[in-house]
Amino acid sequence: MIRIGDVREWRTHDVVDAKGHKIGTMEEVYVDTSTDEPAMATVQVGLPTRHRLVFVPLDEAVVGPGYLRVAYAKALVKGCPPIGTDDILPAEDEEAVFRHYGLEYQPGAGGERQLARR
Repeated sequence: MIRIGDVREWRTHDVVDAKGHKIGTMEEVYVDTSTDEPAMATVQVGLPTRHRLVFVPLDEAVVGPGYLRVAYAKALVKGCPPIGTDDILPAEDEEAVFRHYGLEYQPGAGGERQLARR
């Protein structure tokens, strides 16, 4: 399990898929609000003049010298619903990110968000 402190050290490092293809640059860490464990990261993708942020789950992520390897293919990650580089994930869009990866979405009992930026 990757700890939140460990993941924060990898901000601005490359994010690569299982085959080593560069996806983008890691930006932020989002934790699962029920466990406070790292659940997803935002990755900056796109052309230098048209960046956007996409989410990628951190399950099975592996850190290496200068990179974070995720278990998802580059094409899948880049196809995730994006947010702007200065935005946060709106609560109403959270479920779409989970659905994109085929993951179960479970908000809190009182309707709380499942993800929180740390």
